[in-house]
Amino acid sequence: MLYLAAEYLTRFVSGFNVFTYITMRAIMAALTALVISLVCGPWLIDWLTRRKIGQTVRSDGPGTHLTKAGTPTMGGTLILLAIGAGALLWGNPRNAYLWIVLGVTFGYGAIGFVDDYRKLTKRNPKGLSARAKIVWQTLIALAAAGTLYALADRPQETALLVPYLKGAVIPLGGLYVVFVMMVIVGTSNAVNLTDGLDGLATMPAVLVGGALGVFAYAAGNVIFARYLGIPYVDGAGEMLVFCAALGGAGLGFLWFNSYPAQVFMGDVGALALGGALGTVAVVVRQELVLVVMGGIFVAETLSVMIQVASFRLTGKRVFRMAPLHHHFELKGWAEPKVIVRFWIITVILVLVGLSSLKIR
Repeated sequence: MLYLAAEYLTRFVSGFNVFTYITMRAIMAALTALVISLVCGPWLIDWLTRRKIGQTVRSDGPGTHLTKAGTPTMGGTLILLAIGAGALLWGNPRNAYLWIVLGVTFGYGAIGFVDDYRKLTKRNPKGLSARAKIVWQTLIALAAAGTLYALADRPQETALLVPYLKGAVIPLGGLYVVFVMMVIVGTSNAVNLTDGLDGLATMPAVLVGGALGVFAYAAGNVIFARYLGIPYVDGAGEMLVFCAALGGAGLGFLWFNSYPAQVFMGDVGALALGGALGTVAVVVRQELVLVVMGGIFVAETLSVMIQVASFRLTGKRVFRMAPLHHHFELKGWAEPKVIVRFWIITVILVLVGLSSLKIR
């Protein structure tokens, strides 16, 4: 809410006007979230450790993961705290998109919290049933989609933009609501599947979130949007502040989550981050670009789908183990090598996605 304070104080001291600029507020949101993560991280890890809130490990997973049993989990609550503080302190509370993305982020975080809680109290790695998760994810996503549809005042705000092709737009009409729901739910679960190694999902989420912030800034500026040939969405620029907060929170968490991890984010963090990325991509009309930039998330999800389908149809497995990162582990890649190489691939894919701003 510091945005409103700065707006008011500008009447008396012109210097406060700098804090109303969206770029400055994005920087401050990132720094705020980063500092909160770094300062509160040790306290949270100690609190989780003392209460023995530790990770349960699948017995059928890679043997190297057995040593991770008992590592504090549910660290995603730190990410949510940092994102919320950064976005609410420096975001414009009059912006509806900000509240929508925060609603999805914390709603999905709540689903993940219940899932993690059940895993820990019952000592069952399965946690909340898959059906219950999907139902609640779908309901939250539909609420967000319906709100976005109601807010749209131009056809381009409910159309699918095809990247790399000039003027290629597919009108969705009423199907927009269903499409948005699928994007949000799919992205959330994709990030959750990727969160299997120390920092593996955290850095790609930060990178993709940062790139979406660039798209948000462009989409929210009528001059930039017209020049770049992307849909102009009034108010979408505020997503830059949210993405900056997400980036700061993610980097702060990565300080403790990098190999060897002192804490895991758990479903409370993974589901929330995925939901946030999917919602921002929808707001700025870059759903297909999200697929490109989040290629690692897509590959992890497809590996699970292919593995299940192959085993049910033929009784054989395509991968040594799914999701994909476990396949490479069982091939002999050290965990840090898998993590860093997936990060490098994400950097490349993010750059390819950003190139869509000019390649048309």
